Amino acid sequence: MTTRRTHDPPSDILVLGATGKTGRRLVARLRDTGTTPVRAASRSGEVTFDWTLPDTWEPALAGARAVYLVAPEDPSPIGAFVRQATASGVRRFVALSGHGIEQAGDDFGRGMAVGEEAVREPGVEWTVLRPNNFFQNFYEDLWLAPRAGRLALPIGETPEPFIDADDVAAVAAKVLTEDGHAGHTYELTDPRALTFAEATRTIAEAAGRPIRYGEITPAACRTELLAQGWPEPAADALNAMFALHRAGRTAKVTDDIHRVLGHAPADLEPWSRQVAARGTWAGRA
Repeated sequence: MTTRRTHDPPSDILVLGATGKTGRRLVARLRDTGTTPVRAASRSGEVTFDWTLPDTWEPALAGARAVYLVAPEDPSPIGAFVRQATASGVRRFVALSGHGIEQAGDDFGRGMAVGEEAVREPGVEWTVLRPNNFFQNFYEDLWLAPRAGRLALPIGETPEPFIDADDVAAVAAKVLTEDGHAGHTYELTDPRALTFAEATRTIAEAAGRPIRYGEITPAACRTELLAQGWPEPAADALNAMFALHRAGRTAKVTDDIHRVLGHAPADLEPWSRQVAARGTWAGRA
């Protein structure tokens, strides 16, 4: 009889949030290697998974030995899911969290914090990834404003070591498939931090058009978010995240990406030129 050694690579990987920023990049990266079966799970993905519907958990977990955990904002189902996953045979968890989350209050990131706690179960391998704000936030759902020529946030002059979501996916792929990362919490940042005003100028130069950054109050930010159609809880959560940035809780830079990947993460300036070449910031949406 052959027993599976705990240091063998996981035979099947379940990726939650597989249509999200890091999830879809992680799925593509793992499938490009062709060495590990990948189950891409989300409410609308290849494998149906819904945190609010526990009946979807067991089919998604079938055959999985490792899980990329993207926690929901509501933390209530996380513990039960991790226990069920462990009982079904999962032996490795990689939890996506956020830089500075240990200093956040209940208004922001509670799901990520509970996810971190939940995966630290005895008898399983766990790794926590805490990335900073993604480059992609400047053209996806969060900060689409540069396309209209203006980005206004209540951040102040506190720097932020922005990170490419592709680098986060690369780290996740390494940690899910290779040994030596169990019990580690990786703070994933760029080696240099920029203020939001500096980052906006970098994007404006790449786009070849005026894009200005404006400092506004938290109250004004909330009003603008609600006017853009954000629900009140989401607007309040974003303001709580911005407060975390203003306080400098996410400003510290690390070399964790280099430690895991063996090379430096992407830099905002060349990345911006590549994105601008696709016409991303060419004008108002």
